[in-house]
Amino acid sequence: MLQTAFIRENREKVIAALAKRNIDAAPLVDEVIALDEKRRHTQAELDSILSESNKLSKDIGELMKAGEKAKAELIKQKTVQFKDKSKELGETLTTVSEELLQALYKLPNTPADIVPEGKTPEDNLEVFAEGEIPALHEGALPHWDLAKKYDLIDFELGVKITGAGFPVYKGKGARLQRALIAYFLDKNTAAGYNEYQVPHFVNEASAYGTGQLPDKEGQMYHDAADDLYLIPTSEVPVTNLFRDVIIEEKDLPKLCTAYTPCFRREAGSYGAHVRGLNRLHQFDKVEIVRVEHPDKSYEALDSMVEHVKTLLQELKLPYRILRLCGGDMGFTSALTYDFEVFSTAQDRWLEISSVSNFETFQSNRLKLRFRDKDGKNHLAHTLNGSSLALPRVLAGLLENYQTPEGIVIPEVLRPYTGFDIIN
Repeated sequence: MLQTAFIRENREKVIAALAKRNIDAAPLVDEVIALDEKRRHTQAELDSILSESNKLSKDIGELMKAGEKAKAELIKQKTVQFKDKSKELGETLTTVSEELLQALYKLPNTPADIVPEGKTPEDNLEVFAEGEIPALHEGALPHWDLAKKYDLIDFELGVKITGAGFPVYKGKGARLQRALIAYFLDKNTAAGYNEYQVPHFVNEASAYGTGQLPDKEGQMYHDAADDLYLIPTSEVPVTNLFRDVIIEEKDLPKLCTAYTPCFRREAGSYGAHVRGLNRLHQFDKVEIVRVEHPDKSYEALDSMVEHVKTLLQELKLPYRILRLCGGDMGFTSALTYDFEVFSTAQDRWLEISSVSNFETFQSNRLKLRFRDKDGKNHLAHTLNGSSLALPRVLAGLLENYQTPEGIVIPEVLRPYTGFDIIN
């Protein structure tokens, strides 16, 4: 959530920045400014009346002590009027403050200066690429056929149990999935990230805190009975560990990692690009989250990008990094880098990680602050990244490592799988 004071003092700058997202933010920005002006005016009027009412209450006390009851009664009548007016103003202030909050919720984050112009994924900027795309043997298969051939994943059984987008992993497929999770967590903790096991449901306050609500309400599974949401990513519960927290500056940064299943009500679409593991309603992901000093958050973002690169280098998967354009960035992000692996059998790139800096957008919602050496509180910066999302990593491994003899396991995973080939 953008800060009201920043919007008020930088109207043109905010509108110009949000234009990079291809939206005309002027009407909503002006609504925010008008509501903020009304809120501040109402607050000032209420404070004035309360101050005068307090003064009159002291005067009444002095008059009663002096035995001037008649004068005291006259002033009491005035305090009753003040009480009625302050109640009215308090109700107005509550209403206006809520309207202002709802207007602020509709404004996305302002993109960083280096975010490229653009409207669609085709406008994203490739900033790095590494790895050789393997030449597969004749008759090479996409991962959904490989999964069936080697009895690794049963998509039809998942449909029977739950529905489309809920696969069942079996045998060596399940072992490989578990190996990837353990490998990613071990790499993250070795890099200084503290591991957490977090709830898979969150309350409304948590979903608002990280920006999933109200923006992504239609994409989240909701339990109406308890008003809880299944998490779309562990970013939500992990970042909310620090909601309403003031961190001492000396204790920054906070580095966290967690494995969770993730649940998303993806829009129904069909075709080869969503077959198999390409798009799921339930999938596994290992996440990294950082809480940083504002002066160091972009250095931290670079560090996170380098960390994800090491994972893909060790897995020896061909990948590229994209800096997302304004039109393709998430609602809460100031700058996002997407990682994509090349699926040789599908002849296309598959997104497997997003690494983002949210600056103060989430921390303003979360009231996540740090206290500097002078005792002053400031909003921290939050960042997160996938390291990594498993379905498309698994798809890339199955397809790129297939041979006529079977699917070779990357060396780095063999201590975790206990086998070196699927055949």
